[in-house]
Amino acid sequence: MKLITRFLMASLLLVGIFSCTKLDEKFRDSVTNLKTEIAAADLLQTAYNSLGTPFADQSRFFAAQEHTSDEMLGPTRGPDWDDNGVWRVLHSHNWNADHGFLRDGYRELLQAQFAGTVVIQAGNASAQQKAEATFTRALAMFATLDAYDQVPFRSDLTNLAALPETKKGQACADFLISDLEAALPNLPDWSTGPNTIKANKNAARALLIKLYLNRGVYANRAAPTFAAADMDKVVSLADQITASGAALETFYYDVFGYNNLNSKELLYGLESSPGVRGFGVQHRYYMTLHYNSKPSGWNGFATLSDFYNKFQDGDDRKKASYPGMTDVSGQNVGFLRGQQKNAAGVELNDRKGNKLAFTDEVHLKETGTNLEITGIRVLKYPPDYVKEFPTRAQYVIFRYGDVLQEKAEALFRKGDAAGALTIINQVRARSHAPALATLDANALIDERGREMYWEGWRRNDLVRFGKFLDAWQEKAQSGPERLLFTIPNEQLAVNPNLTQNPGY
Repeated sequence: MKLITRFLMASLLLVGIFSCTKLDEKFRDSVTNLKTEIAAADLLQTAYNSLGTPFADQSRFFAAQEHTSDEMLGPTRGPDWDDNGVWRVLHSHNWNADHGFLRDGYRELLQAQFAGTVVIQAGNASAQQKAEATFTRALAMFATLDAYDQVPFRSDLTNLAALPETKKGQACADFLISDLEAALPNLPDWSTGPNTIKANKNAARALLIKLYLNRGVYANRAAPTFAAADMDKVVSLADQITASGAALETFYYDVFGYNNLNSKELLYGLESSPGVRGFGVQHRYYMTLHYNSKPSGWNGFATLSDFYNKFQDGDDRKKASYPGMTDVSGQNVGFLRGQQKNAAGVELNDRKGNKLAFTDEVHLKETGTNLEITGIRVLKYPPDYVKEFPTRAQYVIFRYGDVLQEKAEALFRKGDAAGALTIINQVRARSHAPALATLDANALIDERGREMYWEGWRRNDLVRFGKFLDAWQEKAQSGPERLLFTIPNEQLAVNPNLTQNPGY
């Protein structure tokens, strides 16, 4: 009971630690003692748990990455989904420094960073446990760097009254690269099964690929350059992942299905069991399915018709049947468009008795009799009808299909368009999409969208390809300040080492 009490106390400390700068000696002593008295395995579990909300919830960091892009929007449907406009201002790029999701996402990423540092500095943690915590901390810091650029960082937890330093830009990326490369030898080898939901060598390599691919972006987001040495690192790390035995799943959606713990494509995922590592994958289908779907959803988010039209018929990523789901619910995986039916083929209605037929047209603010059905929906994680909660599916963070595309991009940026095209067509063939004849930057970013849609990487990709400020449906051209999010006002108030990002 004494250990449980201390563990709970540690969790509470993690919730509030970054909103305070003046802490008394007793409080700081408590933190110092906790990190050595609690079992290192429990501290590490807290570090893993801390990644759940920012990455797997439908709001927070995930919303910042997807609702600001050309592939997702959250319409206000009459009285539903207004939430004081938080979804609308993300899509239209009109957020400010008091936006709730940007505020909470920033704080939660800092908490995840802190939880990792606690393990790294714990005297009772093994070399492997410290390496795992280095990965979780690096993932949280990478997300903070990518979204906000300014990353408060404490190298010493024995003096929590001191202000954290602020790591920024390419220097922050270089720090994370060095940290991960030092930790990599002490991480366990990747293998299918339980090792896919804990830090492993391939998880670290996949994160390093993101850092090397975006290193020039963090030096100058408005006009990034891509050093050949960085692209060589991307190719080398991708080849190491291939050599480890990782491979594409034969069927695209199996990497998102209920048995994906054993997927040969899953490199790292968040365990979905409630109370273990945060949220499960249910958010991904609840947030889009209609109330009269099976399972009943929240009738929220949709994709844009221009994005949907990037897909060709016959591409599994656009539409496919999924055994154990389509025969139970009548729904396909991929995009849900037009009249929806149940497993018996009977047409479904919305709550007003209108035909449940999802439309191409959708607006940020819906009115009228059809507001429940506007917008093409997305169903990427097949619902688990045997054990819906907790589902048996793990939430995907890194997968091999992403790595192959990143290798192709690195080759392309080095001038090897032919080599890049070969890899892109390898990934397309898995989903029965016809081979591309040529490859340019526009085709590459479109293919990134087709392969990686709704996985939380679209904003990152659009910024890197110089497309994030473009106008698209329900969004005008954005100003250059929108390449970064605002530093939340609550953080500026307590940390004078932070400054508001330019243009806000």
